[in-house]
Amino acid sequence: MISSHFGHIFDKPLASIARNINLPPNVITFAGFLVTIVAAFVIPHHLTIGGILILIGGFFDIFDGISARVNNRTTEFGAFLDSVLDRYSDSFLFLGFAWYFKLQDSTTGIIITMGTLIGALIISYARARAEGLGKECHTGLMERPERVILMAFGAITGWIFYVMWIMLILTHITVIQRIHHAWKVMK
Repeated sequence: MISSHFGHIFDKPLASIARNINLPPNVITFAGFLVTIVAAFVIPHHLTIGGILILIGGFFDIFDGISARVNNRTTEFGAFLDSVLDRYSDSFLFLGFAWYFKLQDSTTGIIITMGTLIGALIISYARARAEGLGKECHTGLMERPERVILMAFGAITGWIFYVMWIMLILTHITVIQRIHHAWKVMK
């Protein structure tokens, strides 16, 4: 939803910085992935710091694409690598939150976190499968930017239990939206 409305909003303001950084976009992608892995291990012990690290990792995720576009270095492999590492990042973050809920002795928190992880992975799979069949499928309320923003917000504010409930519901609504969209365009 955010990416469909504001997909390249940061390209212009960050273009001059991207031109001056002479790193391959895949290196930036991998650096963001490493920050997110650190966030996943920090979350169970320092929720607020973990939330800040999620935002930093999200910045890298935005910046790698800007760097690739501005410096004319976009590649199919780069897009593939970014998508794969995004799935790993999401999975590690959700495992970090499940670990946090385990330390809080919240079985409900663990269950809703794992349910949200399942929804997030199926959202991505639904899009990839539709695109594999030659159909666009960017529809839905809870794409990755929304998940990253909500996870960071929940961690920084300490409201992660309630945010995870919201994400659980919205991720599965998004899956249904994508199934419905695919049904409409494929029938």
